[in-house]
Amino acid sequence: MVVNHGKVVSLSHPINPRIPLWPGDPPVAFEDVASLEKDGYFLRRFSMGEHSATHMNAPNSFYADGMGIEGYQPEDLVRSAVVIDVRARCNPDYEISVQDIEDWERQYGLIEPGCVVLMYTGWQHLWNNPTAFFGQDAQGSHFPGIGEAAIRFLLDHRQVAGVGIDTHGVDPGQSGVFATNHAVLAGNGIVLECLTNLDRLPAKGATLVIGILLLEGGSGSPASVMAFMA
Repeated sequence: MVVNHGKVVSLSHPINPRIPLWPGDPPVAFEDVASLEKDGYFLRRFSMGEHSATHMNAPNSFYADGMGIEGYQPEDLVRSAVVIDVRARCNPDYEISVQDIEDWERQYGLIEPGCVVLMYTGWQHLWNNPTAFFGQDAQGSHFPGIGEAAIRFLLDHRQVAGVGIDTHGVDPGQSGVFATNHAVLAGNGIVLECLTNLDRLPAKGATLVIGILLLEGGSGSPASVMAFMA
């Protein structure tokens, strides 16, 4: 059977040992276990942090009694998406604001309940330059994220299912309290980080299908995120 669709875009980065890693996270490592020459088949083992590469966070990453990544149901992971392009305003310490959301809505209409809001900051284009991607200095990391007022607006007034971003955190790099993660994950919502190809999506009309590893008790999982468009 052929499934008809207009266009499919992957929003996930390939995983390799060179990807940008959150300071202190374990490296990505691959090790050959079996070879075609010796064993008749090729097999590797790999290891990496649960929050490395394109990934989804779970509530227990911020709440001691929170749900693990395996608690999300299949229907939770198929969502309509909107993309808010904030590149023109972004600098390494930019906090996405309610104004950014309202400006988008004036052009495209109100954000519908139950969708995932993806923030396109342009940081996806820095992926192959980890130094620039993190902007690390003596004060910590510097990359754009969603401000506390903006996430409260999206959750309280638009009832969104979650958010995603092309930086390494939905919270700004200088955040020490992770307000956006806390707010979304308190309701078992969706948090996607290190997305890519957001420039290939329409402002509205895409459907996300989020593939995760059902790691029992996992604080998150690398994710294969696909966007389907008519």
